[in-house]
Order: sequence, then structure tokens, then C-alpha cells
Amino acid sequence: MKNNETESRGAPSRRTFLQRLTSGVIGLGAVLGSWPMFRALVPNVLYEPPKRVRLGSPGTFQNGMTYLEEHRVFLLRDGNSYSAVSGVCSHLGCTVKFAPFEQSRQLTVRDHEFEALGEFHCPCHGSKFHGDGTNYSGPAPRPLQWHHLEVSPKDGSLVVDLALGVERDFKLVV
Repeated sequence: MKNNETESRGAPSRRTFLQRLTSGVIGLGAVLGSWPMFRALVPNVLYEPPKRVRLGSPGTFQNGMTYLEEHRVFLLRDGNSYSAVSGVCSHLGCTVKFAPFEQSRQLTVRDHEFEALGEFHCPCHGSKFHGDGTNYSGPAPRPLQWHHLEVSPKDGSLVVDLALGVERDFKLVV
């Protein structure tokens, strides 16, 4: 009878108090237990390489094709003009290899005429690309990407922007 009198005055009974306490502990446990799962969706640090990279002074590169392994970029120098083509296969991201020809060849690919020094081969799945990066064999769905080049006003070095694609006939004249 005492419980009825206590409940009628507005104070919760012992049973109601323990039910609320138990619900609160379970709710707090669910929130704290799920926190690591939600926290795992947010990265602590982004380990992405920089998109704009200094390559060095234009005079340090030889005529022809130079592969810059740390950036996976092929730099093509023809006299005082420079171009940069990606070394990343458009199929699954393997690094392509440049296979030079014994003699340069004049090629016309999709109404674009150019002098080819060689071609690119992907060792992973057999994709092949003409010297201008156009895919012609294998599973690669797109041509190799060409990157924007510029000269740094600070020190005169070549800077390649790996995030900015350009047309395949882009040339930087220094």
C-alpha cells in the first residue's frame, strides 16, 4: 500500500527508477559501442602525393623520352618543347613501359599526325598505346592522360600538374 501512496504523490517507484536507469545504461552503451564504427569512416590523415610537382631544370632532361619513376610520368623533350604523359595505365592503374622504335615513325591516329619514337606497353594485362598515348590493343578503355606543364617563376624549373589533363598535342616551349 505504501507504493500506491508514493506513486500518487508524483515520486517514481523503485521499479520505475531501475527501469529508467537500465534503459539509460543500455542506450549509453550502444552509443559508446558504435562510436568506433562511425569514427572509422573518417580518415585521420590523407596520404595523397602532391598534385603539382617540380621536375627540375628544363636543361637537365635529354632529348627524347625520360621516365620519372617517383611521379609515374614520362617527359618528352623535343628540342625546346616539352610534354608530359602519364605512366599510369587507364585499365587498372599499372605502370606502363615505354618501348622505343629503332627509327621514329610517322603515324596518323584519329586524324592526328605525329612522329612516334616508340609505344607504351602495360605489362599487367597487355594493353598497348601509340606514342601519343592512344590505346590500340588490350583492355585499356581510354588513352593515357597528358598533363599540364609550366615553368616555375621562382626558380625556372619545370612543374607538372598531375591533376590537370591537357590535349595530347599540348607542348610547353621554353
